[in-house]
Amino acid sequence: MAKEEPQRTCISCRKSIEKSKLLRFVLAPDGTVVPDLMNKLPGRGAYTCLTSDCIRQACERKQFSRAFRTEVPVVDPEMIQQRIVSSMEDRIASYLALANKAGKVVSGSDMVAEIIRKKTSVKKYVLLAADISEDIGKKIRGLAEQHQVRYATFFTKDRFGELLGKGLRSVVAIQGDGFVDTMNKEIERYRNFLRGEGCTYE
Repeated sequence: MAKEEPQRTCISCRKSIEKSKLLRFVLAPDGTVVPDLMNKLPGRGAYTCLTSDCIRQACERKQFSRAFRTEVPVVDPEMIQQRIVSSMEDRIASYLALANKAGKVVSGSDMVAEIIRKKTSVKKYVLLAADISEDIGKKIRGLAEQHQVRYATFFTKDRFGELLGKGLRSVVAIQGDGFVDTMNKEIERYRNFLRGEGCTYE
């Protein structure tokens, strides 16, 4: 029997949901509020839904001071949200680098197109650079849709090259169930947060 996941309560909307669906915050030694996306930082934690609305309200209503039971300096919601976005991007970058180290990444439009067309039970996920050429982008997106392969636009050709230890790369394909599932989950969290919608856990 699967172990039931512990629940926590959002300090803003007061909804209790699974811990993994919330965003944890801790206090740094200097008293500033720090988002803990990995749920690994030491100390007492405070939780909000992973939405800009809940984070903004928690800042404006001084909910962090109540949660940490101490006076917390004024928290700028825009700064906190930017920190979260940067942390999410770093996580996605680290997973891509890890998949590459494991030999599960193919790059270059021709090789990625070949991987997309290849009939296999192995999951695939395609990432296109934001500055990819219009023609190549259209070709890869069309192939991905035709073969029902998930894809997303992320990073730049420069960034892909840095992460893979190669020159400029406009498109990469990740293979392997574990890597693909993780990448899909992280990018969906990132997209949902950027949409700036209210709490979705009704």
